[in-house]
Amino acid sequence: MSAGVSLASGKSEIFEAVLKFLPDWVQITVLGLVVLAVLVSWGLKLKRKIEYRRAVRAGRPVHAAAQYGQGRGADYLGSYAAPQQPRGGDHA
Repeated sequence: MSAGVSLASGKSEIFEAVLKFLPDWVQITVLGLVVLAVLVSWGLKLKRKIEYRRAVRAGRPVHAAAQYGQGRGADYLGSYAAPQQPRGGDHA
């Protein structure tokens, strides 16, 4: 494996190139904000997951979009759904 080959994606290389031209204190601030954004998104995701589990455990109604295994919107089209095609090896 060659030591000169970069395995970073194009986005990360652009991000690093932009950061190189900024003063150190701006670089540290930007990196800190990126880390903070990632941590906040993980926290919100965890919070929603905990709220969902508590609601299910308590028997409270859960928002339809949050129900596990609900299916897709195409499953509930009724008369507007496309006709079902037979599932088999022979096609007519």
